[in-house]
Amino acid sequence: MIVRIFLFALLFGIDFYAFQAVRLALESQPPVLKTVAFALFWGITAVTVGFVLSYGYFLRNQTTSKSAIRLLRGILMIAWLSKFIIVVFLFLDDGRRLALSLWGALSSDPDGFPERSRTMASVAVTMGFVPFVTLVYGILRNRHRYTVFREKITLKNLPPALNGLKIVQISDIHSGSFTDGEPLRKGIQLINRENPDLVFFTGDLVNSVADEIVPYLDIFGQIRARYGVFSVFGNHDYGDYVRWPSAEMKRENLRRLAEYHRQMGWQLLRNENRIVDIRGEKVAVIGVENYSASPRFQKYGDLAKAAAGTASAALRLLLSHDPSHWEAEVVPCFKNIAVTFSGHTHGMQFGIEIPGWFRWSPAKWMYKQWAGLYQSGQQFLYVNRGFGYLGYHGRVGILPEITVIELYSDLSD
Repeated sequence: MIVRIFLFALLFGIDFYAFQAVRLALESQPPVLKTVAFALFWGITAVTVGFVLSYGYFLRNQTTSKSAIRLLRGILMIAWLSKFIIVVFLFLDDGRRLALSLWGALSSDPDGFPERSRTMASVAVTMGFVPFVTLVYGILRNRHRYTVFREKITLKNLPPALNGLKIVQISDIHSGSFTDGEPLRKGIQLINRENPDLVFFTGDLVNSVADEIVPYLDIFGQIRARYGVFSVFGNHDYGDYVRWPSAEMKRENLRRLAEYHRQMGWQLLRNENRIVDIRGEKVAVIGVENYSASPRFQKYGDLAKAAAGTASAALRLLLSHDPSHWEAEVVPCFKNIAVTFSGHTHGMQFGIEIPGWFRWSPAKWMYKQWAGLYQSGQQFLYVNRGFGYLGYHGRVGILPEITVIELYSDLSD
């Protein structure tokens, strides 16, 4: 109870302080605009208080959508963050006022306590309003704004029969974050419209537990490819971020998840491969369990085991969730793997991207290869930006991705 009272006092204190900037910034605006702005400001406060009071009930109520609760919580946190930004700027202005007042008191010409700067108040409100609008827009507009990224890769010694082989890749579905299945159907339609030869899913079907995918099995089960849909696990699929009552329950969760892959018609590759006959040529589709160069993630992958028996294949393609695996093991040790398909980074779901011109995201500070196509010698890596979302229920600048890759022969040889 004491913690809750302190939380309410903190929230109200921040709101009341931030409101002073809003009130001053809108002082000369029409009454209607001020009324709407003030109602919105305090309305968010009322919803936040109600949410905090009811949070425990929502978690206990089995009929409540946990994804919807996380979505509402995210929007309220964005609103609180925006108000906090306003408070920071207002605090700086009040610091200026205090310094001037003290200087005046020590001088022979005291002017009293200066008034707040309307300009500074306007700056404070603007600096708080811009991220609020941007992040909320990313939730309401961008989280299901599926974008098709196309790449053509030229491979040395690719058999002519495989020229134009079309592969669609998706990654990081994170089904536990979804609140509605209908928007997902648009993404599936975009995939099937490509009429791909192969479809690859490169991990993180769920956030934590296998049953998160159950409401969407029929939707993702509609994905079609001429020669099959292949998949691997990602770091979130193993249940490592859940406190399980027993090791057996954790194993059972992973077993169920593997079964859900099968029910959707996906061929799950767990340190194994499939030799697919495509137009008379053998194509090895290799899948490893999660393998990361970072000590923060478990290493379940065994590429030597996964690639065993693929030496006679005309083309070797690898599905590996974490892109750091490529430079750590694939490039130095497995030169015969032509293209590696990864995901994992989401492009941090935040950044600036102008296709063909400019691309930036905080993800670049964590991963050397964080989105798009990379090359080392005759080997290629493609990092998918992700189909879903995690944590922040939206995307700003880095949109959910469906990758279409076409392979071509190097005609120069």
